[in-house]
Amino acid sequence: MTNSVRAAETPFAVNVEQGKDYWWCSCGQSKTQPFCDGKHKGSSFTPIKYSAPESKEVYFCGCKASANGPLCDGSHKNPV
Repeated sequence: MTNSVRAAETPFAVNVEQGKDYWWCSCGQSKTQPFCDGKHKGSSFTPIKYSAPESKEVYFCGCKASANGPLCDGSHKNPV
């Protein structure tokens, strides 16, 4: 696998807890989107750590094209 899979057309809204770490799936293969379940094993992909600076709702990228790593930057609005 050399290209990530577009897991969703929109971001995933998640209520995160301050101080907790979250591992965002960068390959798009995980069955537990937006988080990693290890499906990337044997590929060039690795999960990306997000440490919540505060408790709030954040939007994790679902299209896997965000330049901001795990958080949505609106890239899903661009045609594939």
